[in-house]
Amino acid sequence: MIDPRKLFLAIDQSTSATKAMLFSVDGRLVDQKAISHRQIYPKPGWVEHNADEIFKNVQSVISNLLECHSDRWNNLLALSITNQRETFVIFDRETGLPLCNAIVWQCRRGDEICKKLVESGKEEIVRSLTGLRIDTYFPASKLRWLLNEKPELAARLKDGSALFGTIDTYLIYRLTGCKVYATDHTNASRTLLYDINKLVWSEELCDLFGISFSALPEIRESMAWFGDTDLVGCLNRRIPIYGVMGDSQAALFAQRCYELGSAKVTFGTGSSILLNIGQEVRLSKQGIVTALGWVVNGQPTYAFEGIINYTGATISWLRDQLGLITDPAETEKLALSVPDNGGVYFVPAFVGLSAPYWRADAHAAILGMSPDTNRAHIVRAALESIAYLVTDVLKSMASDEGIELDTIYADGGAVRNSFLMQFVADLNQLTVRASQAPELSALGAVYSGFLGLNIYSSLEALQNLPYRYDEFSPIVDSSHSKKLFAGWKAAVQQILYQPK
Repeated sequence: MIDPRKLFLAIDQSTSATKAMLFSVDGRLVDQKAISHRQIYPKPGWVEHNADEIFKNVQSVISNLLECHSDRWNNLLALSITNQRETFVIFDRETGLPLCNAIVWQCRRGDEICKKLVESGKEEIVRSLTGLRIDTYFPASKLRWLLNEKPELAARLKDGSALFGTIDTYLIYRLTGCKVYATDHTNASRTLLYDINKLVWSEELCDLFGISFSALPEIRESMAWFGDTDLVGCLNRRIPIYGVMGDSQAALFAQRCYELGSAKVTFGTGSSILLNIGQEVRLSKQGIVTALGWVVNGQPTYAFEGIINYTGATISWLRDQLGLITDPAETEKLALSVPDNGGVYFVPAFVGLSAPYWRADAHAAILGMSPDTNRAHIVRAALESIAYLVTDVLKSMASDEGIELDTIYADGGAVRNSFLMQFVADLNQLTVRASQAPELSALGAVYSGFLGLNIYSSLEALQNLPYRYDEFSPIVDSSHSKKLFAGWKAAVQQILYQPK
């Protein structure tokens, strides 16, 4: 019998903030605290985070959360971690302190390295080993760039006095007092240095990117033990770390998409669409990457993934750069204040276009404006652009799989925007089930921790946990949806093929 008073603590270290959450053993969110961190833009197209700031924020949110539940500290069973996947940092082996800013997945500084590798014919070998494309979205090219610029870091990685890691590895290392240097399969698989067929680091890929390590993090299953921690003095005892998973795969796991053909969309700063394709590696013909969904008891599950690098960030841009809104919640009311987009299409290629286009050279644009265009049209077009980008990916996936999706699961902050969820349902002529649980990535990591501690013994047992969602079914006919989508495709073509 599971003691209902027991709790899991989860850290969700995302692109924009760090959250600490308490979950009950039936997966219910009890409470949470969050602290945002700075977005650092040294040059156009470059994005960094201060990794020490992030760790201090981890300490602060945990401390703040536990202070609010001081009577329940002794009920903590374990800590789970989910994280922004492709962001990485180099840190000191002895102290765990970062030796540079973390380089964020949005950063484009590896573009030239990627271009040269593609021109030299390396794309197919990289794709066959990783399931991914040669793109600076993933760490390997940016790591190579960093080591070219800072040879002292290259030397320290080679002699072992410095360590490389994605954010999960960095947090685990510091939380365990520099005792555990490890990652899980989902995070390792996003580096372009990992073989998704053999489930190991690839010497061939390290050689291809010219990266020499004394050691890479040990790769463990998400449900494995990742050491013990007293949360850097927040507790008077140590608790185990169980449940480590990259944020998008964790959301797929929390949505219980354990069956072949089940799919989810996570609406965050960027968006990730994942479709479960089973236990065999398959490669897309439509510009979609192949992801490692998870590994449970030695058995991998793979997924097609469409990566969109600028969705929720578009709404932040409207607020921070144009001042059209003061709060993202305003966008729904504004979008509904006009009958349609007024012919306006917003292509948010601020850092290029990712799946299924993969055009790093594309630039953002607002098209189709007239003297009648107003603030509401632009805000509506920005919201619609998120749905169009998602639809591009879903159509590509369905074509690859030879299936017609009838339902997708949605999560992330934007699911609270009913206009956007309905527009996704209408464009795709399918049902959208928008999770009422606000923190799916953290919950997925916790579910994995449940398996690790044997609180639940199988994926089937997790399927039976409570799940609440809002459902959106199409309310416009398919001919209208096709007309809208054709307008989007025409706008994208203008961006991709404008004269140089």
